[in-house]
Amino acid sequence: MVQLLSILLSAGVSAGLWAAWLGWDQQRDVHPDGTTTGPYEAWQVIGLVVTLLVPVCWAAYRHHVVGAVLGTTAGLTVAAYCDWSDDSSGLFAIGVGLVMLGSLVATLIVSAVIATAARDL
Repeated sequence: MVQLLSILLSAGVSAGLWAAWLGWDQQRDVHPDGTTTGPYEAWQVIGLVVTLLVPVCWAAYRHHVVGAVLGTTAGLTVAAYCDWSDDSSGLFAIGVGLVMLGSLVATLIVSAVIATAARDL
């Protein structure tokens, strides 16, 4: 029961942080030469990653590694899907898959390091 609660809490926090950092910015920037960038700026993604470190490290330190990894991955994956699913090209699915894979690997590494360090204390 505690494991499920940890997963759900991590997923909710992750989706909420996605909304706070990335959910409000939906416009692409058009440059004078006609190229487009965005919709996100680098500082938004960096802010999301840095603020996600806090709940992931806290959960891993409390030995809720599964919740930190699966919850964060699920929350970010669902948030990315909801944010990008209106893309008519269908390429959003590749982006969502990359978010899922990247967040899974990153949270697994961070959680393993924190849990190991906490065990050694």
